[in-house]
Amino acid sequence: MRRKHSQAEEESEVNLTPMLDVVFIMLIFFIVTASFVKESGIEINRQYASQAKEKKSANIFIAIAENGQVWIDKRMVDVRAVRANIERLHAENPQGSVIIQADRGSKNGVLVQVLDAAKAAGVDNVSLAAEGPQT
Repeated sequence: MRRKHSQAEEESEVNLTPMLDVVFIMLIFFIVTASFVKESGIEINRQYASQAKEKKSANIFIAIAENGQVWIDKRMVDVRAVRANIERLHAENPQGSVIIQADRGSKNGVLVQVLDAAKAAGVDNVSLAAEGPQT
């Protein structure tokens, strides 16, 4: 009688391996298909432009804060080191573009220095971020 009872217990166990395999595959699928948004590192109050157009892809985001600080990849960078950082990031993706997000209270001098550094780094596709009309 004991044998029948222990065999019944063994047969009633639920095998969770197939379910765990499916959950693991779904997790991998969602990680691979997720689009990761690159950010410059700080919140910028952008200027409004009525002719602004949405740009779908860029790989180098540069932010200029109101106090003149320059941020690339969530870290503050000295203005003199912007060119070297852009050259490094541009070497990783030569077809990529640069988007500069300047705060509306920032100085134009810093913006011109960053634009000049981007051009000197060999990037031809440089854009300025602005708030545009809502579509």
